[in-house]
Amino acid sequence: MTLRTLLITGGNGFVGAHVAAMAAEEGISVWAAGRESRPHERLAPYCDEYFSRDLNEEWRLPEGPDAVVHLAGLAAVGLSFDRPQRYISVNSSIMTNMCETLLHQDKRPRVIVVSSGSVYAPPADTGDALSEDSPLTATSPYAVAKMLVENQAAYYAKRGLDTIVARPFNHIGPGQSSGFLVPDLTAAVNDLPLGAVLNAANLHAARDFTDVRDVARAYLTLAEAASHRHQTYNVASGVAHSGFDVLATICEILGRPTPEVRIDPSKLRPTDPMRITGDSSRLRSEFGWSPTVPWQRSIADFLSDNEAVKKTNVHAHG
Repeated sequence: MTLRTLLITGGNGFVGAHVAAMAAEEGISVWAAGRESRPHERLAPYCDEYFSRDLNEEWRLPEGPDAVVHLAGLAAVGLSFDRPQRYISVNSSIMTNMCETLLHQDKRPRVIVVSSGSVYAPPADTGDALSEDSPLTATSPYAVAKMLVENQAAYYAKRGLDTIVARPFNHIGPGQSSGFLVPDLTAAVNDLPLGAVLNAANLHAARDFTDVRDVARAYLTLAEAASHRHQTYNVASGVAHSGFDVLATICEILGRPTPEVRIDPSKLRPTDPMRITGDSSRLRSEFGWSPTVPWQRSIADFLSDNEAVKKTNVHAHG
């Protein structure tokens, strides 16, 4: 469909600015909503309208967008174990507030509901890639929340909204903040004295990493599509890399020796499968999407961007 105006909820987050940049480059007018009082510096150059809103409380946004990329909500899997009901309540209430409002509008935008690959049950065979037809299970409060949001998307589709669910697997790249593997390992390596042992979580676990810019392109592809054969689409590279692979790559780029690692039991999650890969055949075959950024470059770009941000902050406060 012709996309003239795109609304991004949670626009100040990791993915939002990348979606906004790509949309703006295509000549699409970008609206964004976030809890912050103003758009993040990464988002601001691409944002025509910004709405400071707590979408958990109410949906108070003007009518007009052709599509919504719905990113708002609580996103860190690990932190969800500490605040389980908060994750379930916030993610669900935002979805309700949005969809109930859209139902009563004359112009109903398509809604790309961003879920997660974490809703899948770990495969019986670690060599199997997870497709949209694979069994689902709740392995974290975050996954519980996402499964609930997906059910809401299906419910509102029956009520007449055009809702499409995207299930991204792990994504990495420039702009990612702490609480995720690459930023946290980078910070740990930078703070670690040479020769010291690194205390870390389960770095044996392998995950499917896709560059955030490829993920953003997938969301725009789904938003702009004339039609969809399916309700749900995986966004994944189809290849898994372990935490040790990520650590070695970070150290190589930084020019540091890879440290000895001691697995810290306190950092292990209660349910953490050893290997996860996603099957994005639907997205590839139907729309021609495929990842274009190698995972090592994603890490290199994150490190370069992270260093640039640190220098900017030093100059700003120096």
